[in-house]
Amino acid sequence: MKKAPDADFLIFDLGNVIVDLDYGRAFELIKSLVPASEHSKVEDFYLTDFHKAYEKGEIDSPTFRDEVRAYFGQSWEGPEVDRLWNSILGPIPKKRLELVEKLKADYQLAVLSNTNAIHIDAVYQMLKEQHGMDGFQPLFDRIFYSHEMGLAKPSVEIYEKMLAELGTTADRVVFFDDLEANVRGAASIGIHAVQVTGPNVIFEFFGHV
Repeated sequence: MKKAPDADFLIFDLGNVIVDLDYGRAFELIKSLVPASEHSKVEDFYLTDFHKAYEKGEIDSPTFRDEVRAYFGQSWEGPEVDRLWNSILGPIPKKRLELVEKLKADYQLAVLSNTNAIHIDAVYQMLKEQHGMDGFQPLFDRIFYSHEMGLAKPSVEIYEKMLAELGTTADRVVFFDDLEANVRGAASIGIHAVQVTGPNVIFEFFGHV
């Protein structure tokens, strides 16, 4: 291992750290189904209050689907809303899961992800289809999802709650996330936070494991 962090826990975000995301594909798909007058709403979708509320579990999936329909002025059935919403999800590269499995020999591992019930159901289905796995539990000791915690990154509160539940301190944790705001949020309370800016970052960080 090129770098052996002095830490008890390694914490991984899911999107663009474990699971590939493709915002462009999702945006283009939605634009193909709504009038041009609504295209400007596509890029702003992730900034809406109802999206943020869904990530924190403040609204349920049926309510979220209703909000999506109203936002775009469409009458999509539930499965179509889910298909469009999940089109952001890409593959789960096997080599990332293999890296996590190797790291498990030396560290306690956890997931901390801003996510929601519809995405997680889809990710678990992908895990089953692509890797024959029933969820992330075989790889990670603890799993923290924003919609189950009632909090979302980059709020300091979500990191503090995670540390309390892990029974550890900020200086004993290394956290990997693709978004600068989330990295800054974690770093602000003393967590060693690494921004994952490309597909090779976590491999380069650990070197040959």
